Amino acid sequence: MVARDESVVSRLRAAGCVFAEEEAAVLTEAAASEAELEAMVARRVAGEPLEYVVGWAEFAGRRFVVEPGVFVPRHRTELLVTLAAGFARAGDVVLDLCCGSGALGATVAAEVPGVELHAADVDPVAVRCARRNVPGEVYEGDLFDPVPRRLRGRVAVLISNVPYVPTGEVALLPPEAREYEPREALDGGADGLDVLRRVVAQSPEWLAPGGRVLFETSEGQADSAVAALSCAGLEAAVEESDDLGATVVVGRKALLHKE
Repeated sequence: MVARDESVVSRLRAAGCVFAEEEAAVLTEAAASEAELEAMVARRVAGEPLEYVVGWAEFAGRRFVVEPGVFVPRHRTELLVTLAAGFARAGDVVLDLCCGSGALGATVAAEVPGVELHAADVDPVAVRCARRNVPGEVYEGDLFDPVPRRLRGRVAVLISNVPYVPTGEVALLPPEAREYEPREALDGGADGLDVLRRVVAQSPEWLAPGGRVLFETSEGQADSAVAALSCAGLEAAVEESDDLGATVVVGRKALLHKE
């Protein structure tokens, strides 16, 4: 860690960093020398996400490794994780699809000791990163394809933070996202729900009786997501947080009825 330099704050502010003072503190703490600080500030001023520059992201009160080219977990997604942790119990199978850095599943595992955590992502860079964060198995492949068949019908909590930005709106995202993060982690197709529908279609065979699948969406997409869950035979509910600006859609598989 090097001494705080107010010129760093000024440079970050001039580059358009809204939280320049906070970012300057993070960079100063992370740098081992003045030369390293200068290099890190230059990267940030050029537009590279702060998390890539320092190598980690803070999520739900914990730090997780984030490598360049991996989706950066958003604070609004803490609603999804809070709900997932509330549903999980020790011994449950928790599956984190489209896991990115693995921060979501890893947070649930930290909050609910004893869960059996599995994660998967189609991007090999994300899989490599997630293996540094996830206290469980991480698989590389498309959605459920690489997940062991033995987990079918056993998943109590399925976290699926799928991409949900409509293709036509990707260009409107902040430069940090659209220029540095992988497009497949952002672009959800014409209405933003293409990947969500694929996950929903297969979820019933993977969920345990009473198991839940959770997605983050925009407020305007929630009704369509609920309709997709209902068509798949899952009970649907919508949870929102004004503080986080988050909307989460939850699908629940019915419990088995005794004869």
